[in-house]
Amino acid sequence: MNKTMKHRAKKLISKIPRPKKTKDVAARFDQAVQDLPNITNETVAAHREEILSTARKYIYPLRLSKHRIVVVSTSLFTAVVVLFFIYCGLALYRFQSMSGFIYGVTQVIPFPIAKAGPSFVSYQDYLFQLRHYVHYYETQQNVDFSSKTGKQQLNNFKHQALQDVINVAFVKQLASKNHASVSSQQINNEIQLIKNQDGLGNNEKEFESVLNQFWGWSINDFKQELGQQLLSQDVVSKLDTATHARAQAALSALLKGADFGAIAAQYSDDATTKNNSGQFGFPIDQTTRNLSPQTVNTLLTLQPGQISGIINLGNALEIDKVISSSGGKIEAAHILLNFKSVNTYLAPLQSKEKIHNFVKLPELN
Repeated sequence: MNKTMKHRAKKLISKIPRPKKTKDVAARFDQAVQDLPNITNETVAAHREEILSTARKYIYPLRLSKHRIVVVSTSLFTAVVVLFFIYCGLALYRFQSMSGFIYGVTQVIPFPIAKAGPSFVSYQDYLFQLRHYVHYYETQQNVDFSSKTGKQQLNNFKHQALQDVINVAFVKQLASKNHASVSSQQINNEIQLIKNQDGLGNNEKEFESVLNQFWGWSINDFKQELGQQLLSQDVVSKLDTATHARAQAALSALLKGADFGAIAAQYSDDATTKNNSGQFGFPIDQTTRNLSPQTVNTLLTLQPGQISGIINLGNALEIDKVISSSGGKIEAAHILLNFKSVNTYLAPLQSKEKIHNFVKLPELN
């Protein structure tokens, strides 16, 4: 390497920064001790605040982030709820959807379809009636509700279903006023009578299978429908005191020894039997289906010649008599006294109270 090159190398090396000399450990330690704050009882609060203020610059952004997350989450949730109710409102009140999803929503949220006087009428009750009607006619009668005649039939039933659920609301008002009610035990007893008459006994699965096949019902759905019917019947039974008085008069005459056939001719509302001494005209056993379950069950407990008390069939009062029994078959007669129609008691209430429908059904053809 020549002198010129050496000279240039030395010049470059001289420009490289040199590390400063490190202080010895003892000196650095002394300096650190001198830099420590002097904390006393009088200054401890100030030092604590100084330290906390240093930490707050890290805490406050975190708190602000959490607050922002809460605000955003709440806003999104509110928006979803609002959109959900808008969707359900359009589906129910504009498009009148009968879908399973919408029906499920009405089972949870009490959307009203009408107002009968002071009572709101549940949209769920309306869809309950409508859906089991559609199920029956589609599966058992092969009705095509997308056809012109099918649409007309469905529209007719929509009007009927709406009127039915409005009537149920008025029945509940009358029930409350007249202390009428139906217990779960009464409903279960009625179901057991029906199952026995159909030969199902305690076969719960078979019974529910039949309900689902014909009506698309579960056991609870059937209990809901049956409960409404029994409540309506109990209301009429409490209000129709004249029919109770006629039944009591007929029974009193029989207990005094009057001829059953003569009393049947005088009191019975059954035109097919009253002029035949009240006799049914066919043998009766456990499986007889053209008589009410209560009638069959009562006749099976009587001996030949015995007369029952007054039986409340729901839509009528009845007095039964067993004429003869042979080989499990019974010959019997009855006196039937029909209750007035529930509409007899609903009409004055409906004319007095205003009815507001929240849906507009297509006009009847």
